[in-house]
Amino acid sequence: MPSALELARGDPQLIAAIQRSRRMLGRNALIAAVASAVPVPGIDWAADAALLARLIPRISAQFGLSVTQIEGLAPHQRERIHQAAAAAGALLVGKLVTRELLIKLARHAGIRLTAKQATKYVPIAGQVVSAAIGYAALRALGELHIRDCVLVAQSVKHLLPGAVTEQEVQPLGATGAPRSRFGWARLRAN
Repeated sequence: MPSALELARGDPQLIAAIQRSRRMLGRNALIAAVASAVPVPGIDWAADAALLARLIPRISAQFGLSVTQIEGLAPHQRERIHQAAAAAGALLVGKLVTRELLIKLARHAGIRLTAKQATKYVPIAGQVVSAAIGYAALRALGELHIRDCVLVAQSVKHLLPGAVTEQEVQPLGATGAPRSRFGWARLRAN
């Protein structure tokens, strides 16, 4: 399976979005590793779910594919993006991150997450292994989402926004972001 950078095919905007997304992913994966090292079973699952619920929309925003960004597009463009996401099998592109979607995503990493819980019962070494598995699981899920975003952006020739800071990405349930910040006027002219 080709990596996100290979799928970008040298597009500088996509490469920049991938790099920004990977920086965010790395920070969040380290937090997941710390949460996984806590010897209490179940706490890491809650931490992973919370991290993913915040991280997935932020990654999508780097590619212009967050819910609020897509809602700001013309109806035919929204439809193209949703069709491209369905064709690519992208679970989370352009969707609100709900509990059900997180469960589907967790099934992709099910064996890792189950092994991570089992290691909690082994003192010290189990915590180290659990932290490593927690890091790897969140990193793998994030990379999968980055790859999905690249596939969708490539298939619809989607114009990416400029660098989106974490402050510009609205939390779940927030209403419309300023459209000029993301350059949607260029898309509507097409």
